[in-house]
Amino acid sequence: MNELRVRPDGVILDVDGTLWDSTGIVAGAWTRAVRECGHDVLVTADMLKGLFGLTMAAIAERLLPQLSVEEQGRVMDLCCVYEQEALEADECRICYPGVEDTIRELSGSARLFIVSNCQSGYIELFLDKTGLGPYITDIECYGNTGMGKADNIRLVAERNHLRAPIYVGDTQGDCEAAAQAGVPFVFAAYGFGEADRWDVRIEAFVELIQLI
Repeated sequence: MNELRVRPDGVILDVDGTLWDSTGIVAGAWTRAVRECGHDVLVTADMLKGLFGLTMAAIAERLLPQLSVEEQGRVMDLCCVYEQEALEADECRICYPGVEDTIRELSGSARLFIVSNCQSGYIELFLDKTGLGPYITDIECYGNTGMGKADNIRLVAERNHLRAPIYVGDTQGDCEAAAQAGVPFVFAAYGFGEADRWDVRIEAFVELIQLI
């Protein structure tokens, strides 16, 4: 693990592939929704690991390229409804090892934030299921703003007066968003994807304690 050049005053976190892996639960919900809309598509966890991190519009385009943009939107809306129901009903013991304890410990020395390309309500559900809401200062997502991850990282940094934030994520998209936002990138190598560059690479979430 490398070291940061400057002590961060804010740690901005991705969700999927960084904090937890909901793909097994979500895949079943999405398959149900897609098939109810008349399309014979089996959505798998492995498929979602390659798609999570994109905006919902980009996911729809890749998952259902044969459909019009309007129909893609209709199907994805139902996917989100069924996903929310499935996650609310499940115990969701799907965080990566050490995530809950690490967040609680980190909150004593740095302000913590979450920025994701997910739909509205997903981050709130994560915080409710894990009980981590009291430790997170602010959140933002594509579903709320219609903006991509880089813009939302900047938005969270600006409204919370952060001078030296970092972004922790697990994909090339996270890497590029951090670069566009002008913040150091911490690559969660245990997650879903790959990255071609990073400021710091971690093999487990608990390593953030040493880093911060």
